[in-house]
Amino acid sequence: MQDLYKNLIENNKKWVESKLKLDPEYFKKLANGQQPPILWIGCADSRVPANEIIGAEPGEVFVHRNIANMVVHTDMNMLSVLDYAVNILKVKHVIVCGHYGCGGVKAAMGQQSVGLIDNWIRHIKDVYRLHKDELNAISDEKERFDSFVEFNVKEQVFDLAKTSIIQNAWKNDQDLSVHGWVYGVGSGIIKDLEVNFSNDSQLEKVYQLNF
Repeated sequence: MQDLYKNLIENNKKWVESKLKLDPEYFKKLANGQQPPILWIGCADSRVPANEIIGAEPGEVFVHRNIANMVVHTDMNMLSVLDYAVNILKVKHVIVCGHYGCGGVKAAMGQQSVGLIDNWIRHIKDVYRLHKDELNAISDEKERFDSFVEFNVKEQVFDLAKTSIIQNAWKNDQDLSVHGWVYGVGSGIIKDLEVNFSNDSQLEKVYQLNF
């Protein structure tokens, strides 16, 4: 374990050297501030590094991660990140990215208690309840699992569009779109679920806020 820890520091030094060889001003430029065009809301899974899988450099993606890439309206951490990204950084795109094989989604398919996280997983179970007819009609377990992952991302995109932060930006004619993706851990390929919002017209009126 001690060797692993030391390797992290050594790897950092090698990474710095590689960046400076390409551009001696690389870190000085980063120190001047950030203006990323993208906010990424993803899963905390270690196999889904946001920047790397889309070929982005440091400074290009503002990132929030949690178990199963959830947009929970009472999550002040997520809301704080969203507010800063939209209102201060003025990002152009907010992407909710799930991934196939997600452990949080898998746990939500079953009834086994896994501890404190049960309270978080309940939000994912709510997604299953909303789509139970479609999901229960799928006999193949892996196919049902994959579909559940996709439904979960779609619902999080809808929940994102319902937030006052996003809707207020739209009311102010801010150039802002939200999207839903799923990443294939076994393939490295991103699937665009084609659930996109650039205004609140696709939301039911009860969710459309007046400012």
